[in-house]
Amino acid sequence: MLDENFDGWEIFGGAIWEFDQNELVGVVKDSAGFVITKDKYTDFILELEFKPDITINSGIFIRCQNKKLSFTECYEINIWDLHTNQEFRTGAIVNKAVPLNYVETTDKWNTYKIQIQGDHIQAWINNVLTADLKDKSLAEGYIALQAMGTGEVRFRNVKLQSL
Repeated sequence: MLDENFDGWEIFGGAIWEFDQNELVGVVKDSAGFVITKDKYTDFILELEFKPDITINSGIFIRCQNKKLSFTECYEINIWDLHTNQEFRTGAIVNKAVPLNYVETTDKWNTYKIQIQGDHIQAWINNVLTADLKDKSLAEGYIALQAMGTGEVRFRNVKLQSL
């Protein structure tokens, strides 16, 4: 889905997004930035690999209602951040579901699998279930990858399967 070009995606915000061989790299310079799908999606399985710096704030935003991204108008599946309140840490659905299990992910490659069908959202990091939520508030929307804070986050092998 993201293979060395941005076909089907748009870039928003102040982060620099570029490809380093088969990896999408988000580097924060002035402000947060996102790579956002041009199309909206409803039910799907999203699989990808990610590698966050310890200083980055990153997440996967799904079913975003518009391209002004906010965890109040999207489901944000957290990758990592240094926020003082770690209630919605890695693996959480921010402000909706705390992580069921803690998985250490910084400075190494990890897998994320997100399945959303109807009102059921599930997320796995490295094959460990971290989120399992039923919520009807958002039915369809854009998908986005976030780079915020400082440092960089890397993504590769991004695959999307409609259900």
